[in-house]
Amino acid sequence: MHLPDSARAWGTADFPAVLKRELAEHADELPLQQALSGTSAVADEPVTVVLLDAQADETSIHAKVGIFFAGILAGCSCADDPTPVEPQTEYCELRIAIERATGNASLSEAM
Repeated sequence: MHLPDSARAWGTADFPAVLKRELAEHADELPLQQALSGTSAVADEPVTVVLLDAQADETSIHAKVGIFFAGILAGCSCADDPTPVEPQTEYCELRIAIERATGNASLSEAM
C-alpha cells in the first residue's frame, strides 16, 4: 500500500483526516476478509476509519486504526433462499507503518 499524502501530512493538524481518506480510498487493499467475525463476506460498502494512536520515529510513522466495515452472510443464492442479505457492521484494528520518505506502508493486525 502506498500512502504518500499521509507521510507528507505527518506533524500537521491534517494528518488524521488525510490518513482516514487515504485508507478509505485503499479499502480493497485492507485485510478485512480475515477480520470477519459475524459474517462470511465483506460487503461492497465504504469503510469508516478511526485513528486510535499515532507516533513516529526517524524513519516511520506508526499508527493504530480501527476500521468499521460491512459484512454479509452469503447464502446459496437460490430463489427460495431465506437468508437475508442485510449488511452487518464488522470492526477490526490494524497497525500501519508508513515510511516517512516514500509513503510505502505495511499493515498488520493490532494485538
